[in-house]
Amino acid sequence: MWYWLFKYVFMGPLLSLLGRPKVEGLEHVPTSGACILASNHLAVADSFYKCLVVKRRITYLAKAEYFTGAGLKGWFQRWFYTAAGQVPIDRTDADAAKDALSAAVRILNDGKVLGMYPEGTRSPDGRLYKGKTGLARVALETGIPVIPVALIGTDVVNPPGSKMWHFGRVQVKFGKPMDFTRFEGLAGNRFIERAVIDEVMYELMQLGGQEYVDLYAADVKEGTADTETPPAARIPEAAAG
Repeated sequence: MWYWLFKYVFMGPLLSLLGRPKVEGLEHVPTSGACILASNHLAVADSFYKCLVVKRRITYLAKAEYFTGAGLKGWFQRWFYTAAGQVPIDRTDADAAKDALSAAVRILNDGKVLGMYPEGTRSPDGRLYKGKTGLARVALETGIPVIPVALIGTDVVNPPGSKMWHFGRVQVKFGKPMDFTRFEGLAGNRFIERAVIDEVMYELMQLGGQEYVDLYAADVKEGTADTETPPAARIPEAAAG
């Protein structure tokens, strides 16, 4: 109930006013059955705008920190994400990552729409960063189609690091569903998983027009990325299929 109240009463009208969202390719999202929405990640507002334009409810795997904050802010954040039906995940180690993937598979087996950000974190500079293979593992284990979603302009409406929101123009572009059933039975093969996620990132790059960087966004944020690697790189042509 809270999800729909947030969407249509408390937040939706304001989001529409601020971002004036323009939507393309929404027909690619099925009206029933499980699917994975794989998106680039520019701002916190990304999740809100996808929920605003997609008629079905989207479930995200939200980082556990959103549910463990202290004080009034922590209580409100915990209540908000819980009321909206989001699933907390721990991302601290390999066992936690395995639990997160199990949660994703469980959501899809229930026939729901799962929202995932293959970059793993928000882009530090508006460019598209290397995808992590967790999404590929989920797609291969379930056989569920992956729908690429490019978000444009959310970082203008909701600038990262700023508490202020601004007027702008948000675009949400949905690509054609990507079927990876040709790799059935190969979940766990790191080469296949890398090929799958690279194919998804290539589609996101084509759809949204972002410059691609062959580094992990988290490493760039933490200052642990190999700066000797050329900052901008083309995804291997093989990943384009």
